[in-house]
Amino acid sequence: MNDEARTRWLVLVIKLAAEPSRHRVAVWRELRKVGALSLGQGVWAVPDVPAFAGGVRRALELSGRAEGEAVVLEAAGRSPDDAARFAAMFSAARQADWAEFLSDCDKYEAELAKEIRIAKFTLAELEEEEQSLERLRRWHRDLTARDVFGAPGAGEAGERLKQCTAACEDYAERVFHALHQSPEGER
Repeated sequence: MNDEARTRWLVLVIKLAAEPSRHRVAVWRELRKVGALSLGQGVWAVPDVPAFAGGVRRALELSGRAEGEAVVLEAAGRSPDDAARFAAMFSAARQADWAEFLSDCDKYEAELAKEIRIAKFTLAELEEEEQSLERLRRWHRDLTARDVFGAPGAGEAGERLKQCTAACEDYAERVFHALHQSPEGER
């Protein structure tokens, strides 16, 4: 029996008042952030593993504060085929997350290339680029934690993060070199 067929799921059924909408949006954001799979209006699912426990707890707390109704059910596929289809839906959502991550890696590397092309070698710019790289690292860590079935894009994303890190290190070297060069004629 494979991991997908043995996976137990938590299904959250959440009902909130239409107004104020901020409560629905807060719950929606929390569940999206944790990587929950939307099954329909107010119905979400996550694998029943520790990586999702905090997000589920926060979504339930938000629902309670909004005086909404929340029910958590334990579920599994009735057959191995059902379990595999559900896992495939979840993996497809993770693959979309990895594709978005890779797109942001492209943007990050393009930004560094632009700064090098225009020779913008300042500490302020380096700090900004290091913060952007740290954001990519946190995002990668979060995606890895919730990618319980190993979507195909995970490996490529890890390699791209290494490339982004190397590109940032190269940019940092260029910044420090530019800062420590003496101006022309002052030797």
